[in-house]
Amino acid sequence: MVTTLDDTKRQAIAEKLADTKALQNLIISNEQKLMSDCPDQDVRERLQNMLNDDQKNLGILETAIVQYGIQFEPSDATKTYLKQFEQMMSGGSLSFYQKLAQHELLKHGQAMSGIVIHKAAQKVGADIELAIGPLNTVNFENRAHQEQLKGMLELVGVRELTGQDADQGLWARVQDAIAAFSGVAGSVMTQNSDKDDMNIQTIIRLDHNKVNTIFTEIGATNDPQKLQEYFGQLYKDLLAHAQAEEEIVYPRVRSFYGNDNTQELYDEQAEMKRMLDEIKAIDPATSTDAFKSKVKQLMDAVGDHIRQEESTMFAAIDNNCSSDQKEQMASEFKAAKSKIQQDMAASV
Repeated sequence: MVTTLDDTKRQAIAEKLADTKALQNLIISNEQKLMSDCPDQDVRERLQNMLNDDQKNLGILETAIVQYGIQFEPSDATKTYLKQFEQMMSGGSLSFYQKLAQHELLKHGQAMSGIVIHKAAQKVGADIELAIGPLNTVNFENRAHQEQLKGMLELVGVRELTGQDADQGLWARVQDAIAAFSGVAGSVMTQNSDKDDMNIQTIIRLDHNKVNTIFTEIGATNDPQKLQEYFGQLYKDLLAHAQAEEEIVYPRVRSFYGNDNTQELYDEQAEMKRMLDEIKAIDPATSTDAFKSKVKQLMDAVGDHIRQEESTMFAAIDNNCSSDQKEQMASEFKAAKSKIQQDMAASV
């Protein structure tokens, strides 16, 4: 019996992540429209700052999805909601205050989606928690945006009704304090997670950390269902990682890392793929010991491969590539890996 590679819980989270990405794009688009419609300069400036954060957070979300390892389409319900929201906001029946209120609800839903994904990950696997970790810091900024939007709604609403500015009462000061705290916390924790700051070594190391976590999960259980679930993720992650490295990284480093060293990495990954297919053919429900023994052999082989990459290959990249080149390689690696994951999903 061939080991099952798909797990419904992981696919459900993948769909939720796809929903979140679709909503993030809607948030960005809507903020751009709100800025063009905004009658007040001070509110427009706040929206611009919010837009800057959301564009950065889209990059973080995209990285988390690639690290998660399963590409999915948004749900039909989300696709319908996106169309309905855009139709509602494009009409002339809503005042600017009402449009801003709808945006606050959209931002609230996005913040709650991030929390739900985090809580679901805690129930499914430590490797998932590791992959979606950056989303937890994005939630801080979404929380800050909610409070900022409440303050803007107060300001815009009073201006629309009276033509005058609202007095800043206790509630407004509380909103500002919460927004400031959440924004600072989110910015501190995401400042090194911006897609433009991530170099190739950081991206590869994230993959390595996740794979090591899955090996730990496999070693800690004898439950056949869990073993199938964890191996299914391991199989996809290792194949996508290996193929992306072979397309983007190894050809780039060969000239300064050396033919022999680079070829050794190719050969190690070819052996790893052979071992993955061998394990895939074992049913952990009937041959638990054989299954885990083969996984242990794979773990040792992958561990040797990781140590070589993170020591000598990473050092060679540092010595021969500029910061811009390393960041560009990271962007190309993530794009290649995302495409590979999409092809894997389409072939199921």
